[in-house]
Amino acid sequence: MQYWLVKSEPEAYSWARFVKEGRVCWDGVRNYQARNNLQLMQPGDLVLFYHSVSEKAIVGMAKVDKAAYPDPSADDPKWMAVDLVPESAFKNPVTLDQIKKDPRLENVALLRQSRLSVMPLKVEEFDVLLALGN
Repeated sequence: MQYWLVKSEPEAYSWARFVKEGRVCWDGVRNYQARNNLQLMQPGDLVLFYHSVSEKAIVGMAKVDKAAYPDPSADDPKWMAVDLVPESAFKNPVTLDQIKKDPRLENVALLRQSRLSVMPLKVEEFDVLLALGN
């Protein structure tokens, strides 16, 4: 199993909307590194859902339900999408400030590649973030 973090502006696509819909095709990614990360996702992988820009906090956990396939929103088949389903909301959103202050998370991709919208997490990082959120 692998662990991931995806980012979305809550004004564009929020955790609440995701939960209401019950699944989402995670499409529209147009960054090569993020696309490569999508291609590595497998069903059952766990994904942390981060509200970017206005909230800057991890708000929930999802699961990959369908591995990478050509992004239906793209004209070029090189772009990928995956299907995600919500698993659980965080009791306590984990803010970017909390992440920055925690020495166990000093190398997390969210801090090193802040503009990347789909990024891998080490199991240790995932466990720390999950514990902080619950």
